[in-house]
Amino acid sequence: MTGPELAGKRIVVAGASSGMGRATALAAAAEGARLVLFARRAEALAELEQEIVKAGGEAVVVAGDATDPTAAGRAVAAAVTRYGGVDVLVNSVGTNIRQRSLRDLSADGWRDLITTNLDAAFVLTQAVLPTFREQGDGLLVHISSSAAKKADASGVGYQASKAGVAALAHATMEEERANGVRVSVVYPGFTDTPLVQQRPTPPTPAQLAAALRPEDVAQVVLTVMSVPNRAYVPELLLYPSRP
Repeated sequence: MTGPELAGKRIVVAGASSGMGRATALAAAAEGARLVLFARRAEALAELEQEIVKAGGEAVVVAGDATDPTAAGRAVAAAVTRYGGVDVLVNSVGTNIRQRSLRDLSADGWRDLITTNLDAAFVLTQAVLPTFREQGDGLLVHISSSAAKKADASGVGYQASKAGVAALAHATMEEERANGVRVSVVYPGFTDTPLVQQRPTPPTPAQLAAALRPEDVAQVVLTVMSVPNRAYVPELLLYPSRP
């Protein structure tokens, strides 16, 4: 538990329909945060909203594509309308493809990865910054990947796009810190989410047993969100403890 710091916080979670985003939304709601759940899959978001409300939490659903500035703007506007502002935006949007090696990666595949993983981060940043500036305060948390720090088998397009997210985050912090904006990056290692099933060779049960869980990443994100606004966490790496 992170204590009372998150009670009443107004949090937009992009990519909330599954994986780390869903786990983060559930964990934040359990701490008393008020949520806007943003992702493409309306049905999955509605199920998550129901789960949060049944547990006594508060959430509103905005279905849309995070690469679409209009949709991202609607998610931010929903928080402003429902809760009066936005304290945190969590970017948990991401994808990968099976044909990921340089030998197999097509131009279309490259563009898809850059669009989903990097363009969405830019669109979400642009969508929330006006509200943060007006408030003189706000935290943007990007969930990147340990692959952005150390090359692995996740593919060049995925690694380049996730490294771009980190570069965007740090540059945003440099430009916007005078406006009260803070930007943090979390780099999870191998985590048991639906995304890992996109590997050319699916992980074995033994590999999944040793992996991080989405809830582990969510707990780290909540810790970052709980830091007083006089401080910020530039970046944080999280790895499985077992090989």
